[in-house]
Amino acid sequence: MKHSGQISRRGFLGSVALTGSALAVQGLPALAASESQAFVFEPKKDIIPAPSDPSAWPAFREQLKVWRQETARRLGYTDALYRKPEFAWAASSFACCFLMLCDETFYDARSGTYRVEAFLDHGRREFGGYDSLVLWNAYPRIGVDDRNQFDFYRDMPGGLNGLRDVSRRCRRKGVRVFIDYNPWDTATRREGNPDLDALADIVAAIEADGIFLDTMSRGAAEFRTRLDAARPGVILEGEAALPLENIHDHHASWAQWFQDSETPGVLRNKWFERHHIQHQIKRWDYDHTSELQTAWMNGSGMMVWENVFGSWVAWSPRDRSLLRAMLPIQRRFSGLFSGEGWTPLIPTHHADLYGSLWEADGVRLWTLVNRGNTPLSGPLLEIEGRPGETVCDVIQGKELRPEEQASPFPIEGSIPPRGLGCIIAGKSSALGPDWGEFLKTQRRTRARADYDSAIPHRVTRLVTAKATPLAKQVPNDMVEVPAAALELVIQMRDRECGHYDSVPPRGHRLGNSYEFSTSAFRRRVEFKRFAIDAMPVTNAEFAAFLKASKWRPGHPENFLKYWTKGQPPAGKENHPVVYVELDDARAFARWAGKRLPTEEEWQYAAQGADGRAYPWGNEMLPERCNDGQSGGTTPVTAFPLGRSPFGGYDFCGNVWHWTESERSDGRTRFCIIRGGAFFAARGSNWYVDGGPRPANFATKFLLMWPGLDRCGTIGFRCVKDLE
Repeated sequence: MKHSGQISRRGFLGSVALTGSALAVQGLPALAASESQAFVFEPKKDIIPAPSDPSAWPAFREQLKVWRQETARRLGYTDALYRKPEFAWAASSFACCFLMLCDETFYDARSGTYRVEAFLDHGRREFGGYDSLVLWNAYPRIGVDDRNQFDFYRDMPGGLNGLRDVSRRCRRKGVRVFIDYNPWDTATRREGNPDLDALADIVAAIEADGIFLDTMSRGAAEFRTRLDAARPGVILEGEAALPLENIHDHHASWAQWFQDSETPGVLRNKWFERHHIQHQIKRWDYDHTSELQTAWMNGSGMMVWENVFGSWVAWSPRDRSLLRAMLPIQRRFSGLFSGEGWTPLIPTHHADLYGSLWEADGVRLWTLVNRGNTPLSGPLLEIEGRPGETVCDVIQGKELRPEEQASPFPIEGSIPPRGLGCIIAGKSSALGPDWGEFLKTQRRTRARADYDSAIPHRVTRLVTAKATPLAKQVPNDMVEVPAAALELVIQMRDRECGHYDSVPPRGHRLGNSYEFSTSAFRRRVEFKRFAIDAMPVTNAEFAAFLKASKWRPGHPENFLKYWTKGQPPAGKENHPVVYVELDDARAFARWAGKRLPTEEEWQYAAQGADGRAYPWGNEMLPERCNDGQSGGTTPVTAFPLGRSPFGGYDFCGNVWHWTESERSDGRTRFCIIRGGAFFAARGSNWYVDGGPRPANFATKFLLMWPGLDRCGTIGFRCVKDLE
């Protein structure tokens, strides 16, 4: 079937289906009744839906033009900021990578170094390279203690200077850097100044190029003024759909969960302002062909995001191949894709084949998408021949030599299922002196294309705790936990970081309110007899360890941050030690001839064999734990009524506990922390669950490096294996 699209040029206006009389009132030719009933023009949608009938496409294009002109007049629109040279980079930021700074392929915890070049080289091989990175810092970790989102940047390896070095290394590779802003972070430590001041200071300190506005559609007008004073060329990019009224000062926006029509529609914001870049993203999807096709048809961008807050959502070989093929074309012809010569929905020879035409400076470029699940081959479309032009299939990387015949003439080719095509016509002088080399590169890219849609999964591995020498008797200050065979029920909130493996949590799709539900995990566990510290390790005990062992951490950042001159605060000797990370706790345990408890051992010791909700019973009761009223930690024996069935103190509230439950899938390291703490950041579902937690409640804590992993609310206790 051929999409002819050859009808007289007719227009229509409105956001509802228009009748002939309505059109006549506006001075435009009337549509036939059948056409007016079949199609509704909806310019308020993020992707303006296109009519399925090819005969209506010319009228649809005319309507798009009229709507754009009228909207610009209504808004008094000016593109002055887009014409400033310092912002020119944004229009060609076609591939943006959402980067978890704790990603193991970006930060090497063993060497303590950022692997910037290796990470970007991997992105080039697998995806065709990135034009920008979002340096994501805090969520889903934020809320464990009172550190705010800006503290998370300050506490990254090397601090702000280290991140400035990351920015510079990225720019040497042609990659720009975004920082993140979380407007919902209002319950952690306050800066004493407006958030915007802190943002501007960090932008200047690390030499960032943009701010990603998490959960926001737009920033207030003062964002632009403050950022311009801090550093030239810093752009704003929101997560939610950007209103037309804000396009003039927001150079980019996410196109998250945008739903396209069966016939490819037109990105509203990109159509309105051609230099505006939108990054298509459906972060929980395993099939990205719909996003890729929207970006390709609209000359817009993609968000590459596989490590989604600690959940692994891999791209298939097919989707990686498609992006690798399209990015070099978009970058080389970025002027075309941000210019005025855009014609959506040109005629083609197949029912499942759709295309856009881009024209400027003697070059015509057709972007094609195969919406079907079967390959297309043979004549794809017809183009008008022009003297002296070269015609090429740019995805295939080869020159086409159509037979001499009357113009227009057919262009033959092949496009795989859900695949992309690209035809270009232009004189050699317009295509550039290196055009032949560019085609060779495209051929090499095509040769390694893999259209397998299978998703590569990752295996999460557990670090196994090593047994201690067996003790004949229960050591002092420990309590015995008898051998048992139990079925433990573990509860974990379905946050976006997922659970114990790399599989994304359930229920996260378009329209989800993010009122996170809770999942239950059942484990049959055979417990041998062991002893566990009756109390969390105190400041005094940790001071004795340091004095006796002379141990010092390799990375001292934030180590015992609240101590003075190597000594705990006066009066807090019997409070639990905090600002120690997992390896600090392991070092103490080794010195003491002990080890950290597994999370299952910790749970059994906290709730006993009857599976009670809290160490003292099944109800949260007053005067049983430090629930935060003190504003800080309390002595470890302050709540004798809250002891566990085996006599242990502080299994609920006061401080979280490290457990020997470290896991990694090669991209995300994490540990399970237990018990809750005195601190709770309230007011947003995005925070970690704070305050005292039930004995069976587990929190997935993403690990990065000691300076960030040491918190003011996490301590530990140890166990000893018994005969």
